[in-house]
Amino acid sequence: MKRSNADIVREYGPFPGIDKVGGVSYDGHHVWLATGDRLCALDPASGTTQRALEVAAHAGTAFDGRHLYQIAEDRILKIDPESGRVLATIPAPGGGGDSGLAWAEGMLWVGEYRARKIHQVDPATGAVLRSIESNRFVTGVTWAGRELWHGTWENDESELRRIDPRTGAVQESLRMLPDIVVSGLESDGADRFFCGGGNSGKLRAVRRPRRTTAEAPAGAAGK
Repeated sequence: MKRSNADIVREYGPFPGIDKVGGVSYDGHHVWLATGDRLCALDPASGTTQRALEVAAHAGTAFDGRHLYQIAEDRILKIDPESGRVLATIPAPGGGGDSGLAWAEGMLWVGEYRARKIHQVDPATGAVLRSIESNRFVTGVTWAGRELWHGTWENDESELRRIDPRTGAVQESLRMLPDIVVSGLESDGADRFFCGGGNSGKLRAVRRPRRTTAEAPAGAAGK
């Protein structure tokens, strides 16, 4: 397993009226921040919030190319990002212990924090199709191309982990400094991760490690 320190390339916030950043997603233009009772759209170039949706936003956030998905206590909401209207609701697999959320291959990938698991979930029914075991608490979850990454936050230590999507084996670890936590996690589809900073109210951009063609994983998934 490769281990290195996370390279934080930019820090955003804290933002006015935002005490906590949980789930994080990226729609190609804005980074969406789950802040408890609102989803806020951040312009990553200027670092300013552009607008907000008044919707319960307690943990992970995902974007399928058209709709937002948001963990709200023991449910996952499907949301119209233009109006903020909730279009559908499915049960969250952890029954309220859910953390990260990602979209890939037409499926939701849901972190269950204390159970140390990532579940592949049918977005129409909420049925759990399979589960991946981790050995640390799972916070944010994201796919970066064919790479499955998740955040950890345990014993006041956080890291970003690239894992084998079939076995859960840790393949790479990016360590955060001791005073920096990772709540939400999202790839921008290129060379950055966006990391929610929990109760700091901040968002951080971390450089994604580059890999050669020979090192590229063969697992099947992606945005």
